[in-house]
Amino acid sequence: MSKPSTTLISAGRRAEWTQGIVNPAVWRASTTLYENCAALEEGRKHNADGQLFYGRRGTPTHWALAEALTALEPGAAGTMLFPSGLAAVMGALLAVLRPGDHLLMVDSVYDPTRRLCDQLLRSIGVETTYYDPMIGAEIATLIKPNTRAIFLESPGSLTFEVQDIPAIVAVARGHNIITLIDNTWATPLYLPALSLGVDISILACTKYICGHSDVMLGSVTSNAATHSRVRLMAQQLGQTTSPDDAALVLRGLRTLDVRLARHQENGLKVARWLAEQPQVARVIHPALRDCPGHAHWARDFRGASGLFSYVLKGGDKMARAALIDGLTHFGIGYSWGGFESLALPIDPEHFRSATHWQAEGPAVRLHIGLEDADDLIADLAAGLACYPAR
Repeated sequence: MSKPSTTLISAGRRAEWTQGIVNPAVWRASTTLYENCAALEEGRKHNADGQLFYGRRGTPTHWALAEALTALEPGAAGTMLFPSGLAAVMGALLAVLRPGDHLLMVDSVYDPTRRLCDQLLRSIGVETTYYDPMIGAEIATLIKPNTRAIFLESPGSLTFEVQDIPAIVAVARGHNIITLIDNTWATPLYLPALSLGVDISILACTKYICGHSDVMLGSVTSNAATHSRVRLMAQQLGQTTSPDDAALVLRGLRTLDVRLARHQENGLKVARWLAEQPQVARVIHPALRDCPGHAHWARDFRGASGLFSYVLKGGDKMARAALIDGLTHFGIGYSWGGFESLALPIDPEHFRSATHWQAEGPAVRLHIGLEDADDLIADLAAGLACYPAR
């Protein structure tokens, strides 16, 4: 079996899709024409990936990307594409939950996913219980007779707790419960989640997979036990993506290895520098020893991406805003995973219900991009020099 960096280059490049060129063409299609009525009737009998039927079912451009993402997750049966990461989360949850079911959701989850649970899932009769991201095997105490799924996000996208994935998976399997993970931070390159026993791995391909801040796209990669359910739900919801977007994401995927290596290198250099600054109370980066769940990260992950947070000593939100506003090399905006660095004020206390976020001062989330790390450090140093810490 090829190593992941080789798979990134070779996967999804079937000869029938590339026809001798390096990249699959961008197949734009709604209607597929049949030779005659008999061929039309025959087409209705099948629902197979890799077979043209109607544009919503995909084209070779979509199939190439889906096949490449599947190849990155050993043990995967297939991948479905969605128009955004949140749409992918929604499609996966709806595929495995029914009215009357109970969902265990990690308390450090991405806020739009929390709203999905509290609003949409609640409206259709699905109960959600939030759990401490550091609960590990003790999650067994929260399981009810109607618990059907456990959702992980490791690390959390604001506070970066790294979960004990194997322990939670073992409990879930013992109770015949499906496990899902939002794996956007690490990507399958640094965390092949299905190899750890997770059933469904979800990505906001908008972020590192694309890598250029110009596409919205999500994916759900699942094992043989769950893929048919995810696929059927995606088709029933009419979820589809632009072939142009799929082609851009596939192009980004080819350089994921080298980009993530630079994000990791830069991110660690900036994080370690921040940890030594007198205005900084703590840095929350999974690869640093004092991050909650660092031992899990060291055991299960192959690397770290460029997203982490830090907490300031004292000060207030106005001072934090002034610090961020004064940065030169950091943009201010949502999302992450592109080539550019970002700084975002965060207040995790607003997005917790099972645990309590308490910090020494205001917090900032950084995405460290592909710029020179010394330039980013100089930028942050100038901002921190003006910060009124106690």
